[in-house]
Amino acid sequence: MKTAKFWCLSMGDMQILPGSRYRPSVKKPIWIIVLVLFVCVFLICAYIYPLRSSTACYVFPSRGCKVIADQLPPLPAREYTDDEIASHAVIRDILNTPPVSQNPKIAFMFLTPGSLPFEKLWDKFFQGHEGKFSVYVHASKTKPVHVSRYFVNRDIRSSQVVWGKISMIDAERRLLANALQDLDNQQFVLLSDSCVPLFNFDYIFHYLVHTNISFVDSFRDPGPHGNGRYSEHMLPEVEIKDFRKGAQWFSMKRQHADIVVADHLYCSKFQDFCQPGFEGKNCIADEHYLPTFFKIVDPGGIANWSVTHVDWSERKWHPKSYKAQDVTYGLLKNITVWCYYNCNLHNKAYTIFIP
Repeated sequence: MKTAKFWCLSMGDMQILPGSRYRPSVKKPIWIIVLVLFVCVFLICAYIYPLRSSTACYVFPSRGCKVIADQLPPLPAREYTDDEIASHAVIRDILNTPPVSQNPKIAFMFLTPGSLPFEKLWDKFFQGHEGKFSVYVHASKTKPVHVSRYFVNRDIRSSQVVWGKISMIDAERRLLANALQDLDNQQFVLLSDSCVPLFNFDYIFHYLVHTNISFVDSFRDPGPHGNGRYSEHMLPEVEIKDFRKGAQWFSMKRQHADIVVADHLYCSKFQDFCQPGFEGKNCIADEHYLPTFFKIVDPGGIANWSVTHVDWSERKWHPKSYKAQDVTYGLLKNITVWCYYNCNLHNKAYTIFIP
């Protein structure tokens, strides 16, 4: 009975205690769970079934986007000027013109200030090969005195040549124009007064005549003496991505000689905006014009290296000069055949002239 009494008292006590504070039931964030599940399903489907929309590819790249990229049309090139359209049409037709000579010859074009110190050596080189070569001499300072019958009466009308100026390019084009008068000339070799051959005539003749490319040195130099010489005044015809550098000595096929002589558009850019001192830069036209020109009009038609050995290891304005005591068997062996850093046994660059 005491226990029952105690229970009744306890119940009574509870009735007079203040009630507990109301707590509403917590709702589960179902909408968040549904959203996360939806995103997961979407991503899984996008991975299993690659996206086919270019817009979707921009947001969610996948392996299917490469297919879309391959199907898209190429980005439109910039709109060419009227002069460029005309120039490209002429160049295209010239490059597609097949050679017509049945008796191909090599035009040896000498760019010299006066007499040729190695004329007797060249005389021995030419002996016995009459009808396979022609000689042209551009003497910019004094009238040369010739000792070889192959050089007599082979001087062309010349003008003064100033190193680093466009007059050097003018002299090269003048030599090409005179050599093009002979329809049998199929290869055109530019040489200095100090150049000598490293192989016999037969070897050089077959090496040059039986090729379908031109040997023009051309490479991209990102430094101050390369792209650092570029001027935006050459735009739009000459863009910096096409600006190239190379040694001036070349051997080029007849079609390339034709387009160099016919060119005015690109040559005028270098005449006006590539010269020593322009915009505080020392742009040398003969180092940039032809490499850049061929990079624009026919990059696959040149070898990107020259058949004339030039040593720039001294890092001066002019290449290394060889004195009598420097010319040894070891030197000739080293510069006769060499291989570029990315060549193999079947991709060798041969030097056939040395300045």
